[in-house]
Amino acid sequence: MNNALELKKLYRETVLDHSRNPRNFQRLVPADRVAVGHNPLCGDKITLYLCVNNNLIENLAFEGTGCAISLASASIMTESVKHYALDEAQHEIARIMHQFDSSNPDDATAEGDMAALSGVRAFPSRIKCATLAWKTLEAALQEITETTTTE
Repeated sequence: MNNALELKKLYRETVLDHSRNPRNFQRLVPADRVAVGHNPLCGDKITLYLCVNNNLIENLAFEGTGCAISLASASIMTESVKHYALDEAQHEIARIMHQFDSSNPDDATAEGDMAALSGVRAFPSRIKCATLAWKTLEAALQEITETTTTE
């Protein structure tokens, strides 16, 4: 099987798995930080909950509605940054945003389940679906209380 077909299969399997069975999909009470993200183009909306202790993300979870890409990306994100230091999480956000930059021809930064979403770059309107959770995480890290949008 060639690489393009393998990537498409991985994309389908990963997105379907994470969107149908999202990890950490729950309200986290109590939460030290709460951020809301909205993608008006697709209608995706998530609320992200973080428990932070000594500059470490001890736990995080999300609730929301949206397309399969948005939910899968949020699910993958919660698994990826749990137990990260806040500065490590900020670095991961920058890395992921670079991965989804459609002008970036190199997707070597894609790892693990996020690699399966790298094909979204070919569909600029869907990039916003894939990055919503990450932008919402950035808002939570910066303690921004206004709703974050992809616009």
